[in-house]
Amino acid sequence: MPPYDTAGREPVVVGVDSGGSGVRFAVAGGPYREPRVLVSRVPVRTGPEGISAAHLLEQLLPAVRGALPEGVRPAALVVGAAGMATLGSDLRAVLPGALADALGLPVLGLASDAATAYAGALGQRAGAVVAAGTGMIALGTDLRAWHRADGWGHLLGDAGSGAWIGRAGLDAALRALDGRPGGSAALRRRAEAEFGALPGLPALLYPRTDRAAVLASFAPQVAAAAGEDGDALAAGLLRDAAGHIAASAAAVCPPDGVVALTGGLFRMGAPLLGPLGTELARVLPDATRVAAAGDPLDGAVLLARALATDGLRLPADEAHLTVHRVTV
Repeated sequence: MPPYDTAGREPVVVGVDSGGSGVRFAVAGGPYREPRVLVSRVPVRTGPEGISAAHLLEQLLPAVRGALPEGVRPAALVVGAAGMATLGSDLRAVLPGALADALGLPVLGLASDAATAYAGALGQRAGAVVAAGTGMIALGTDLRAWHRADGWGHLLGDAGSGAWIGRAGLDAALRALDGRPGGSAALRRRAEAEFGALPGLPALLYPRTDRAAVLASFAPQVAAAAGEDGDALAAGLLRDAAGHIAASAAAVCPPDGVVALTGGLFRMGAPLLGPLGTELARVLPDATRVAAAGDPLDGAVLLARALATDGLRLPADEAHLTVHRVTV
């Protein structure tokens, strides 16, 4: 089967974005003017060997086979996965051979979700991307190597993330409950409306395996307290978050690079974006701020197209972007 149709169109490629809420697949090129996107709401399981290659293949192969044009095999496929750097050993061991056998795939890219977020936001130019939601990571490159800052999880880092903001807001609410300095009556009211009586919060939070997501769910309330309530303490927390985010961006951005922000955290709007713009201008005065062009699935497709045409400019390494070519 050819990797492109006889009309000489773009090679058919596949992008995969695997995260905590499910998996998205995109088939692009060939007869498709726009990528054909399919969505699974079932997250790929993680076990003793890390992210399960078998479970990903159970979802990937039927979706891709159903979307491929008849008689066409993909010229390249890129999987972007949350946790690839630390939990991707099973994917690296299994996927190259399995996809070569099942789809006749000649080249496979295995990428961290930060790398696909970067490619989706900035394409293949030098710069830095901050990806922030529940967690926060900054990734930059001078096109020779990747540079990472934070992304260490809510217990060890992710400073400025949704979980960080939510935890700081709940700390201020509990201080108000106790009568300690640093409390916020506005955040106490919002926390009680969100979670009920605050003395029950530890029992609600500590046993859960999704603690980071629960903490992050309160971040929009911190933004609302800063904006709608005019709460000075909440506004200060968002300025602190902006400082942490900007510091991570500055740690990875090459000189005179471009900087983009991507992820759900930045939908909080002006209460965060205002101070963040100020901080970025202070710590990266020579960088150019640009809007993110696309999301991690767009980035996976862009990387697959680059691999299919030998046009990859972003650096390949073991942590963020590994390329596997099938030799015949």
